[in-house]
Amino acid sequence: MASVFSKIVTGEIPSYKVAETDTCLAFLDVYPIAKGHVLVIPKKETDYIFDLDDKSLADLHVFAKRVAKAIEKVVSCKRIGMAVVGLEVPHAHIHLIPLQGAHDINFERPKLKFTKEEMQELAQKIQKSYNQE
Repeated sequence: MASVFSKIVTGEIPSYKVAETDTCLAFLDVYPIAKGHVLVIPKKETDYIFDLDDKSLADLHVFAKRVAKAIEKVVSCKRIGMAVVGLEVPHAHIHLIPLQGAHDINFERPKLKFTKEEMQELAQKIQKSYNQE
């Protein structure tokens, strides 16, 4: 059965896309722990990130770097943190999280809520920044 992320790739489930290539997709986390929290995934469904072939793993990380640079231009933060947990969705993914301090990458923190309009506006700003790279 397709993962929720595979359904986002195919458009079965809507998302707030911020960047896309032929092989990778980045979109806002709908349960963010920080404003600008983005998920970066390979389009090809692979459960465990370290099961990706070397080229796919490298492409995913280079794509994540470019997305992180775009987020930095839009969201006020000291830097972008990166986490790979891989337990909550059986589809390899990288969390990109704007940080003010190390405590900001704690996944046990309460999830933030933003309106649909706020999410759309943020996604558009990050997408515009990404496209200017």
